[in-house]
Amino acid sequence: MSLTDAAARRTAWYERYERWHGLDRALLRSPAQTWFRHRAAGLLAVLGYHGVEDPTTFAAHLDRLTETATPLSVDRVEAALRDGSPLPSRSVLITFDDGDPSVLDHALPLLAERGIPAVCFVIAGLVGTDEPFWWDELTHLLSHGGVCRAIPSGLPAPAAAYALKQLPDRQRRDALAELRATATTPPPRARQLTGTDLRALEAGGIAIGNHTLTHPCLDRCDDGTLRHEIEDAHRLLTHHLGHPPTAFAYPNGDFDSRADALLQSLGYRSGFLYDHALSDPAGQHPLRLSRLRVSTRTTPARFATVLSGLQPAVYRTGLRVVRSVRQVRGRP
Repeated sequence: MSLTDAAARRTAWYERYERWHGLDRALLRSPAQTWFRHRAAGLLAVLGYHGVEDPTTFAAHLDRLTETATPLSVDRVEAALRDGSPLPSRSVLITFDDGDPSVLDHALPLLAERGIPAVCFVIAGLVGTDEPFWWDELTHLLSHGGVCRAIPSGLPAPAAAYALKQLPDRQRRDALAELRATATTPPPRARQLTGTDLRALEAGGIAIGNHTLTHPCLDRCDDGTLRHEIEDAHRLLTHHLGHPPTAFAYPNGDFDSRADALLQSLGYRSGFLYDHALSDPAGQHPLRLSRLRVSTRTTPARFATVLSGLQPAVYRTGLRVVRSVRQVRGRP
């Protein structure tokens, strides 16, 4: 099976799982939820959002956290990582990836109203531009006749994005260049956050973190590109903020050991994956903290079981089963 076929199958399985809300309700009523929720009390739930597509649902998430958890700032988490002090029971850290403008428009006022801090990991190379996120550009190019050797015709955009992320970064960039050259129309311009916006977010309680310069998967980059992506983003964010960022999030959650020493030399105190698991600050490296995948489309039932760790455990078990079946059948 080709890489793109595997990408299509994995993406289809994930989308079916995301729509399986009957399972969420069953998990919420399960006795296992009580056990997982008890266990989660001593761990850190780092919630990984992207944009705020549904402000009403996001507000409901925040209200639940206010009632049942202890939201913390990234500074408070980093202080605990540094001195080994325990975190409060049911600690939660809210994070956003990429720097979508909806974080400024919708998340900031809702968080500020409740006094809840957060951190937003920004793609530094897009700050102050009107360039779209590369995966949004990909969707547009594919729907307007764009073709390239790396993506077979008719592959859905989510599967195409997943397939490109598996390629060496130079090949991913080449594929996007082919798509731009063959599409009938260029992608529309996109509003991005400005330096002034970043400072407004920080003033309102949303810290700014580094999410690289252009959002490649670092484990697919050569040494020079990896250094350029981290260091240049660090320099730009320091310029915009007036101080260096101390938190870093791996694009796509893909850890790369080459980044460790570089991040430490730049003064980073926390680093975040996207592995859909609760975080154990006492047992994990401070630059490899786990995060839970959520969005403003996450239902109340799923939100509760994500916070407890039950839904992530079931999800990871499902992935292992799917991979085992494919191996038995000789598929990637």
